[in-house]
Amino acid sequence: MWIRGSGMATSGSFLIRKKKAAEGRGRKRKAEGDEDKAHKKLTRKLNEEISSDSETESVGHNKKDVEVLEIEETAQEKKLRLAKLYLEQLRREEEEKVEEEQFESDLIGGRLEEEVLEQKGKLKRLLAKDYLPPDVSEIRLLRGHQLPVTCLVLSPDDKYIFSASKDCSIIKWDVTCGKKVHTIHGGRKGTEDRHVGHTMHILSMAISSDGKYLATGDRNKLILIWDPATCQHLYTFKGHKDAVSGLSFRKGTHQLYSASHDRSVKVWNVDQNAYVETLFGHQDAITGLDSLSRERCVTAGGRDRTVRVWKIVEEAQLVFHGHESSIDCIQLINEEYMISGADDGSLALWTVTKKKPLVTVRKAHGIHGDPGIQQPNWITSVAALLNSDLVASGSQDSKIRLWKCGEGFKTLEPLFDIPMVGFVNCLKFSNSGDFLVAGVGQEHRLGRWWRLKEAKNGICIIPLKKTQTKEQSGDSK
Repeated sequence: MWIRGSGMATSGSFLIRKKKAAEGRGRKRKAEGDEDKAHKKLTRKLNEEISSDSETESVGHNKKDVEVLEIEETAQEKKLRLAKLYLEQLRREEEEKVEEEQFESDLIGGRLEEEVLEQKGKLKRLLAKDYLPPDVSEIRLLRGHQLPVTCLVLSPDDKYIFSASKDCSIIKWDVTCGKKVHTIHGGRKGTEDRHVGHTMHILSMAISSDGKYLATGDRNKLILIWDPATCQHLYTFKGHKDAVSGLSFRKGTHQLYSASHDRSVKVWNVDQNAYVETLFGHQDAITGLDSLSRERCVTAGGRDRTVRVWKIVEEAQLVFHGHESSIDCIQLINEEYMISGADDGSLALWTVTKKKPLVTVRKAHGIHGDPGIQQPNWITSVAALLNSDLVASGSQDSKIRLWKCGEGFKTLEPLFDIPMVGFVNCLKFSNSGDFLVAGVGQEHRLGRWWRLKEAKNGICIIPLKKTQTKEQSGDSK
């Protein structure tokens, strides 16, 4: 019994072990099958991602896609990809840097070229085409002088206007608000010994390029030097034998040139409060004078009908003929070109290399008078925007006219007119070219031939409008 029972037990144990082994093999096959299924599923998923790669580029990867790619990408591949991205970023930054440096280099090169041309006196910026007629409602009239304004200047920073009049007064104006900053009152004739200021009509005015000195000249043969900041009197220059009709500081210096009805030009050193020399040559009263950086000046000779360029160092003068009547005003455009106006209504454009005008515009401001006795409106003032092709002229025909110096500075083309009632005795462009200042009066600055009762004695500030260039419109955006 015991032996048989033992055999049955042994047989049962064997069957149990065999069953467990079979179950173990089944579980192993199932696990392998599950792994195969998972592998196939992952492979299928990756194939789907690869096949739809163009779509993911347009709409972006979602979170699951990124996880799958991270599973697929090894650490080495990730380093390589990041390195390529970094190198691409460096390349783009380097290209942008090179472009910026090239742009700055072009700007600096352009500025240096302009500076060289300006020093040579040959800079010609073509700006006239950008200007538009101003809005008449924006023109401001500053009232303060009792008699016609005869001359004016602008401070180098365009913040202040200094004006003078036949009432012998000098007024300093604030351009922004149009208010008086200071007034130097005129005195009566014969009170020169006790009055600090002018006692006869002021005809000319100049300010140094650094704004340190202001000079004014009058019919009493005197030149007075002032501190523009405080309007305090500094010096008085005597020497001319007739009215001082023109004044100009040499740009960048305190050397002062003066012109007079005594037909002479004098040179002064304002720093040393000293007279330097006298230049002779004109055959009639000098009516206008101007200068720039070179040690020379240009003058209008009135009824001797000549324009003269005085070479101070060489002790020589160049004589130019062209106008057929008295030349009343002159202005340098740059060291090579100049503009002049005469009482026969002609406007002339000159170059220092030719003795005749490049172009002369007859009756530039029209004519006046009854039929049969009509006469041209004489040119009472001219102005030029320094180193550009824009010039202006004034008369008594109720308008200021702006002109463009045509191609090669061989023509004068009218741009537009600005309404202005009265004698336009002086004109000045701001250094920035943003506005034009006119000194207006009921009478001509040099005499009382006739009077315009409807005119107002004062200063007119005329804002100048410009067309918006592509660069400006890009900046505004």
